[in-house]
Amino acid sequence: MQQNNIAETIIGAVVVLVALAFLGFAYLRTGSGSLSGYEVNAHLAKVDGLGIGTDVRLAGIKIGSVSGMDLDPKTYAVTVHLNIRDDIRLPTDSSMLITSSGILGSSYLSITPGGDDKNIAAGGFIENTQSANSADLMSLAGRFIGGDSGKPAPKPAAPKPQDLGAGP
Repeated sequence: MQQNNIAETIIGAVVVLVALAFLGFAYLRTGSGSLSGYEVNAHLAKVDGLGIGTDVRLAGIKIGSVSGMDLDPKTYAVTVHLNIRDDIRLPTDSSMLITSSGILGSSYLSITPGGDDKNIAAGGFIENTQSANSADLMSLAGRFIGGDSGKPAPKPAAPKPQDLGAGP
């Protein structure tokens, strides 16, 4: 009886160690760790699909993440705070847009570097931005399935006098 308890304890400890090793491996491989870097900001009209931790990519490579978002109560514009890797310097004429990876993919911020010799300083702003302007997939599907094109249905044609008369 004593040997069964020891064997069960050892097997349980091995399972816990394997689970911890898997979680550590997944944490390191996915880049979930905090990025050391500098902050860059941008003003956007809409931030549909974005959240804190959303990827910031340049040429398809993750260079940072969204670290915060604030809504201006007067203009209703959103200030997005980005944490960009220290080894990446963005020219002042860089542009940014919200895009997604595929039809059902998650949204991310895509930065296209400009050609200016000056770089955006820490705490600076990306001036050339474009909000998410793609139509919502669910509303598009609803319109397609329901046949709603956004226009009112045409009125039925008034019956012609010959249609109202007696038969042949």
